[in-house]
Amino acid sequence: MPETSPGEVTRLLEAWQRGDAAAPDRLLPLVYGELRKMARRYLRGQQPGRTLETGALINDAFLRLVVQPAAPWQGRSHFFAVCAKAMRHVLVDAARARRSAKRGGKAERVSLDENALVTVARADELIALDGALEELKGLHARQCRVVECRYFGGMTVEETAAALEISPETVLRDWRMAKAWLHRALEGGAGG
Repeated sequence: MPETSPGEVTRLLEAWQRGDAAAPDRLLPLVYGELRKMARRYLRGQQPGRTLETGALINDAFLRLVVQPAAPWQGRSHFFAVCAKAMRHVLVDAARARRSAKRGGKAERVSLDENALVTVARADELIALDGALEELKGLHARQCRVVECRYFGGMTVEETAAALEISPETVLRDWRMAKAWLHRALEGGAGG
């Protein structure tokens, strides 16, 4: 697929925001490669050969964006940060469904193949992480956004800085502080 100019992506995001219902359909092929990289970076460490599951993660995350009213996109970087957050929610919902099924509950059906992506142990970890991130968001919202971009979106320091419109040094500082806070929260000694 040929390289797409960032200007074309931004133009389509603006069209989407103005209510052009066809804009998301034209946008997806242009950003799919980058979304695939984000999903693969997050899913790295899973069993090999996860292309179908990677595609399901991308499609479910993008669908979540499409069914909501158009976000006030602040450009290409902001779009990818929002996509990282959507991927987080897809994975956490899959983990919750997996955990519910494990405990005999009637799990809500999700289009993502949660059996392939989220093991039972991983489901509990993702749900615990999501809870800790929600608590961190209340204390330090920007640190939470940095974690979403870096961990769930697989973004580099520079990509995160561009997406959040902060300096790379601030990203590194927030990343270190958020990781330390999350480690304490997940080990049971939470509290900012």
